[in-house]
Amino acid sequence: MLRLVILSVVAFGLAASPAPLSAAETKRPNILFAFADDWGKQAGIYGELAPGGINDVAVTPNFDAIARQGVLFKNAFVNAPSCTPCRSSLLSGQYFWRTGRGAILRGAVWDPTIPSYPLLLSDAGYHIGQTYKVWSPGTPVDAPYGGKKYAYEKAGGAFNQFSQRATALVAKGKSVEEAKQELYDQVRGNFQAFLQARDEGKPFCYWFGPTNVHRKWIAGSGKQLWDIDPDDLEGTMPAFLPDVPVVRQDVADYLGEVQAFDTGLGVLLEELKQAGELENTLIVISGDHGPPGFPEGKCNLYDFGTHVALAIAGPGVKGGRVVDDFTILPDLAPTFLEAAGEPVPEVMTAKSLWPVLSSDKEGLVDPSRTAAFTGRERHVEMARPGNKPYPMRGIQTADYQLIINFRPDRWPLGAPYNLDGDNPPTKDELTNQTVVTFPDDDAGPTKAYVVLHRDDPQVKPIFERNYGKRPRIELYDLKQDPDQMTNVAGQPEYAQIQAELKKRLMEELKSSGDPRVIDDGKYFESPPLAGSLPDDVPKPNRQRKNKR
Repeated sequence: MLRLVILSVVAFGLAASPAPLSAAETKRPNILFAFADDWGKQAGIYGELAPGGINDVAVTPNFDAIARQGVLFKNAFVNAPSCTPCRSSLLSGQYFWRTGRGAILRGAVWDPTIPSYPLLLSDAGYHIGQTYKVWSPGTPVDAPYGGKKYAYEKAGGAFNQFSQRATALVAKGKSVEEAKQELYDQVRGNFQAFLQARDEGKPFCYWFGPTNVHRKWIAGSGKQLWDIDPDDLEGTMPAFLPDVPVVRQDVADYLGEVQAFDTGLGVLLEELKQAGELENTLIVISGDHGPPGFPEGKCNLYDFGTHVALAIAGPGVKGGRVVDDFTILPDLAPTFLEAAGEPVPEVMTAKSLWPVLSSDKEGLVDPSRTAAFTGRERHVEMARPGNKPYPMRGIQTADYQLIINFRPDRWPLGAPYNLDGDNPPTKDELTNQTVVTFPDDDAGPTKAYVVLHRDDPQVKPIFERNYGKRPRIELYDLKQDPDQMTNVAGQPEYAQIQAELKKRLMEELKSSGDPRVIDDGKYFESPPLAGSLPDDVPKPNRQRKNKR
């Protein structure tokens, strides 16, 4: 069935026009946003563009079909490689550091005075809704786009624990395909309920946000459920991942969850066609940061942590193109608003992607899109003594990445609790308990392997690179060192590029009102324990429109 879905999407075609039109000029497009938790840039079509890595093993036929039909972005990045700040920036169309306490994971509070694109679309007559995760933690009813008010989940949420539920059903006697189909049926039922709830003639905006790609997964599920052979990954691993059986299996299981997300996407595409809405739907597919529980992934500003998949197809999109333009996901907010013919609030720092989407060019379409700005503050609570954050900001271009670690005396992924104590963590604890040590890094087999083999000469550089303290300035020559293993900051031959990138980054932070560069970062240094931050803490400037 899914093969037919893929073929039907390509054969049916997605409408294309020179540019998005206002509601007064044409029927306003629907918006389908498929956003996978903890999915980076792992997709088959990226393996075709750059063979020789783990994407050679990734199987994502539905994403690939939409990418071929529409526009595939080679340089899409999250603004923050942590769930809540990433989503806060995406919903608001602003840098995460401008979203108040939405800029952190634990202790986050949404500021209702910040415009969010779904509610703006709702005010403009769109039927909005979501299934599974949107803004966390908890997606309260009054969150910008989440909670019971907009949720369509009555058909079930087992898809969020795909490998756990599927393997359990197989253990009870179902075939693998029967087990998977039971989970697809929930995706279908939730989306059908959303479509049926809208008033006739209303355009819709739907967010599909499964969390199955987030850990934990069932070990061996990549092979059992998707026939992904870990041995096929041998020789494809980046330098920061040990090329050993346990890590290869962990990657294979991760790719299995990515394939499950992609198959769920295929169900949505099939339902769009059945409803007669495929041609008039803007389809956008991406993820909220890199893989969890792997070196350089989630919670890191390195490429593996911030670089994500992005494909866009539908009305107004001139498809069949691959573009080099740099974008960060907050750019989707003004893009969605412009597609609907709605004004973009001046407070949004992001830039609409429509000049790129409506062009017929490949490569670099918009000459101003040559860099992505990223950062992070606090992830989990008490990762470091005093609940202190690990503040980072970065700029990435086609050739280089520069990172500023504003507090290099702190542990980047949390303190090494009990690592050298009387009761060091066991393999089981490192695999299953995130907080046992380095708590900003998700637990899993790869984390367990790297920590337990930290004295192995082959693993020690990876361990120290990932978990050890980092210098204030990091600079990477991406052409010479794509895996970002060698920091060239301070080397004379890179002095000019280091100075230029640092200047460009700091100008961006200052012009956008980043509290990290105001009063020595006092705003973010205050622990978000309860209530509001002290009155004397500078608040983010939400009145300035940054022109990047």
